Amino acid sequence: MADRQDAEKDVNGGWLSELFAPVAGFGVTFREMFRRTVTEQYPEQKVPPQPRFHGRHQLNRHPDGLEKCIGCELCAWACPADAIYVEAADNTEEERYSPGERYGRVYQINYLRCIFCGLCIEACPTRALTMTNDYDLTGTSRAGLIHEKQDLLGPLLEGMVPAPHPMVPGTTERDYYRGTVVQAVSEQRAWVEAHGERAGDVPAGSGGTSAGPAPEGEVAQ
Repeated sequence: MADRQDAEKDVNGGWLSELFAPVAGFGVTFREMFRRTVTEQYPEQKVPPQPRFHGRHQLNRHPDGLEKCIGCELCAWACPADAIYVEAADNTEEERYSPGERYGRVYQINYLRCIFCGLCIEACPTRALTMTNDYDLTGTSRAGLIHEKQDLLGPLLEGMVPAPHPMVPGTTERDYYRGTVVQAVSEQRAWVEAHGERAGDVPAGSGGTSAGPAPEGEVAQ
């Protein structure tokens, strides 16, 4: 037994190793004390995150300006933190916000609950919801961290006209999902110009022409 204990001491370094064991625990601390300190001057200088970073959400549009959200509520069902609330409404020929039958009339994300897991964007069948690289989500009140649809809608890019407006003539919702619609046509622009005042009256939570943080091509996948 004594020989075995002596052998274990030899393997572990003996009494000398035991003496300096507490000091070795501070090895990382002492090593970092002599290295140059790197301080990020946030928020004056913002360091860009990784390309696939999951930040603030964005509701995307089709190339002609119609919204991709169809109000299916799958994102709300997939959210483990119960941070998303969706209320759908029916499209009409006089007031159309998305291809198909329905659109998301009310869309809210509570960033006091959101854990940025990305399950909501995985559940979206139309790729209406994606996540951007925007991580600056501070606020001065709890209510300010509940983002409405107008806060989440992506910007109007070149070739788009603000909803509501009809679909591209001669197309169906399948044409939108297949990517055959590339921009708004003259008939849609004429409709928006003729109904400009009504198109500007945005219903509560519908969003209208409010700009989001980034085009769809710049969001995290």
